[in-house]
Amino acid sequence: MNARKRADRNLPDVSTSPPAAADSPDKQQVRLNAILTALQHSGSVSVESLSQNLDVSLVTIRRDLDSLEGQGLLRRTHGGAVSIEPLFYEPFRNDRSFQAQVEKFADEKRRIGRAAAALIEDGEIIAITPGTTATEVIRGLPLNRKITVVTSTVNVAMELSKRKDLDVFVTGGHLRGDWFSLVGPTAVQSLSHLLIRTVFIGADGVDPKWGLSCYNPDEARLNSSMAKHAQRKIAVVDHSKFGVVAGWRICPTSDIDTLITDSGATDEMIAPFERGQIKVIRA
Repeated sequence: MNARKRADRNLPDVSTSPPAAADSPDKQQVRLNAILTALQHSGSVSVESLSQNLDVSLVTIRRDLDSLEGQGLLRRTHGGAVSIEPLFYEPFRNDRSFQAQVEKFADEKRRIGRAAAALIEDGEIIAITPGTTATEVIRGLPLNRKITVVTSTVNVAMELSKRKDLDVFVTGGHLRGDWFSLVGPTAVQSLSHLLIRTVFIGADGVDPKWGLSCYNPDEARLNSSMAKHAQRKIAVVDHSKFGVVAGWRICPTSDIDTLITDSGATDEMIAPFERGQIKVIRA
């Protein structure tokens, strides 16, 4: 038995003993953030590797993972943890359904989402439009930043339901079941008294001349309203959406402040946006 295992065996019962120095609030928060970062990059983590990388006991790591699971940020497994699976119910599937789109460019969307979430500041009111890439943004939301999330998407609200550190505002409206989004006049009206700091816009197409667009007119109208109420507009689209005009415009290119895409986007694809003074991030 190695020294670490002997030390773990001799640790006091954490349910009755006061926290050790390693469990001070500041140190624990650093560890929790490190665990979530590792999980966001790989999708799974092990107790053993976290213990070695963070130089704390196995018992401490298990306690940290239990705490994060209690906050709805991961799911515990034997020997470690995995990312929370998307919470949604899909009554049917077609080429444009949510589930079908989740499986396309999944790694790229994950990277885009994490890069977008890193731009969120303390105390912000943010809005998330429907979409698989935009959904990845909420999976990277930082902890304990007093963030308010405005969403018109049922699956996003479900995924955030255990995050006690967030305020979640869900618009009303008519449910568009295949994308779990709420649309219509009621949804638009619910935004009228909100001042959104940052909106993260997912889209079916992004074109230098036409701007951001989607295939559904009701969704385009609601997403456009979110954009109009936001001070900062960040587009989150994978490289396959460049040059696509989906038919219903969300907002013109000139409205976009930042465009976050993946490394598959070529210099030629992003050049028109950079010429338009739009900050482009390739994750």
